[in-house]
Amino acid sequence: MLSVIIPTEGVEQPAVATLAALVPGAAAGVIREVLLVDRAGNGVIERVADVAGCRFLGFEGTRAAALAAGARAARSPWLMFLHAGAVLDNGWIDETTQFIQNVSSSDRPRAGVFRYARSPYADTRLRDGFKFVARMITGPSAEQGLLIARDHYERLGGYRPDSRRSETRLLRQLGRSARTQLRSRIMVVA
Repeated sequence: MLSVIIPTEGVEQPAVATLAALVPGAAAGVIREVLLVDRAGNGVIERVADVAGCRFLGFEGTRAAALAAGARAARSPWLMFLHAGAVLDNGWIDETTQFIQNVSSSDRPRAGVFRYARSPYADTRLRDGFKFVARMITGPSAEQGLLIARDHYERLGGYRPDSRRSETRLLRQLGRSARTQLRSRIMVVA
């Protein structure tokens, strides 16, 4: 049903935190595969993928190019893009399943982003307040993940490997009318 693409930078802890939050989704049959797309090439993420039963893609290039490569390699009709270190709260499985069913049965393509939640362990700084205000004005950030049907992703042109802000561009291209903010929260712990 769903392929999860996680770009990594060769650091184990954030990738493991994200994978741990995805285990219940795999057990429930929502997740078909997880692809770890690593740009560091130091072997750390390859070992994590092997232990966790994920697919590993070594990749040299930009983050956007890594995301695009992960999308091309994915096998499922639905794609979920998450940053390494992104942890979904417990309600994401039911909500994601319901969202996919609703979009699949309608004639209107939509994408979903998760509700951003600051980690309770993070130190609050002034820049966090600015980020919150910016998120309210400009819309969601790439840290909030993206849930999208593969055909819709491809129609939009996907992540452009040559673009510096490809994740932001795709979210803006979706626009408010084709984007749903899901109730499930996402925290970035790294």
